[in-house]
Amino acid sequence: MNTFYSKLKNALESSEGDIWVQTVLEGEHAGEKRLLINPAKDEMKSYESILGNHRIFRERIGRTPKLIICGAGHVSMPIIRMGKMLGFVVTVIEDRPKFADNARAAGADQVFCLPFQEGLADIPGDSDSWFVIVTRGHRYDTECLESILQKCYAYVGMMGSRRRTAIVKDQLEAKGISREVLDAVHTPIGLKIGAETPEEIAVSVMAEIIQVKNARSEEGGGKAGGYSDEMLACILGTGSNGVNVRKQNKILATIISRKGSAPRGTGTKMLILEDGTTIDTIGGGCIESEIIQKALLMMRTGKPDFQICTVDMTADQAEDEGMVCGGVVEVMLERI
Repeated sequence: MNTFYSKLKNALESSEGDIWVQTVLEGEHAGEKRLLINPAKDEMKSYESILGNHRIFRERIGRTPKLIICGAGHVSMPIIRMGKMLGFVVTVIEDRPKFADNARAAGADQVFCLPFQEGLADIPGDSDSWFVIVTRGHRYDTECLESILQKCYAYVGMMGSRRRTAIVKDQLEAKGISREVLDAVHTPIGLKIGAETPEEIAVSVMAEIIQVKNARSEEGGGKAGGYSDEMLACILGTGSNGVNVRKQNKILATIISRKGSAPRGTGTKMLILEDGTTIDTIGGGCIESEIIQKALLMMRTGKPDFQICTVDMTADQAEDEGMVCGGVVEVMLERI
């Protein structure tokens, strides 16, 4: 199993495209996993057809999302703060030292005080990279957009009036970039909510990014399952407490389906160690408590290595527990 997670870690670090994992849920091959990098739909379906009618859980494995902001003007500051709030690693590129300092003060994880083309050259891009262009002029917009469109990305949005963004697109089309690619850029950036202040504009930008992210799930891009850096390090025994972690049994819990209201979506993961320590969460409350107890029992008894548990949060139970949600979730438990 650790060989699989080593391959997964390498794929997350070295590939640009989407990463998928298929897990067999029933039958003699239950618990077996298959790693696919940027697969065609036929490639995923071929494996499923071999197994016949057995259920398979298919998930896109998301990297830590990266928000790359070109420009550090007054609108960028609330975008930086909201990006951090929403779990993005935020990088800012700005060629003016004073404005670059403002981005650092706003909490950006990384700030490149460089000409835009030079800063973007150091960012490889991948299917979990979200680019926001909010520079001070269309000359810089053109430089940024031309560079970004050569990369792999999840989203590109550019601020500016319709006239200004049209000029940028026309210039790049003249350089050979297809109109189809250019028209897919979100311009003017943000949802139409009548935003006026920098903070309101930031809300519209991040709301659009959330909308695009969730639409990827609905259109087959896959709800990105979560393996945090800490979780993978614990699974592989490479973290700061790796020696102690290696000696402990571990159970990985993954939500594989839900009906009705539930606190977390499919693909959400939690790692349970035999000392009761957990990494990440599948929603807290009675769901998490029940799953932790089942995982600890698996580790104490040594069996089974793989099982699917159903947690039924009926209206009566939700009321008794003081929860605001109900529904049914299936959770896959795997011994690591």
